[in-house]
Amino acid sequence: MSEGQRKPKYSATRRLHLKSKLLKKAASMLVAESEEKKHEKERAVNECFPPLKLSGLSVQELQDLCRELHHKIDVVDETRYDMELKVARNEKEIHTLTQKISDLKGVKRPNLKRVKKTTEDMLGACTDTSKLMKADFKANLKTVKKEEEKVKLVADTIIQGV
Repeated sequence: MSEGQRKPKYSATRRLHLKSKLLKKAASMLVAESEEKKHEKERAVNECFPPLKLSGLSVQELQDLCRELHHKIDVVDETRYDMELKVARNEKEIHTLTQKISDLKGVKRPNLKRVKKTTEDMLGACTDTSKLMKADFKANLKTVKKEEEKVKLVADTIIQGV
């Protein structure tokens, strides 16, 4: 046999069977991983924020609990705001650095191909009458009758003189 036409190690049905087994295993692993993440998230929330026991508390104890929760909310908001500022600053820095990189790389100019032209082609292109037509600007202008203007001027001067 030549090197270009090698005999496959496994038959097509065997490869298809192995592929389907791998896909099933990957799907089951994804499901297990998502469930594990879900349980981890629930555990972290329960650890940080245990369930509240409000029954049997007096009004003063409820007010103290509310103050404590408001204080925790303020602390979390401050940290969230600080994180947002850090993220915004880092994104801006990343943007400026990518601009600097693109400026340093410069614009990639394509390789131009040489076009062979004879001297007749170049002279013909320069002396082509269709390309060098002069624009006639006077053709688009309105024609003005000068006699009517003179009559109006004379009439205006006569009226003003009277």
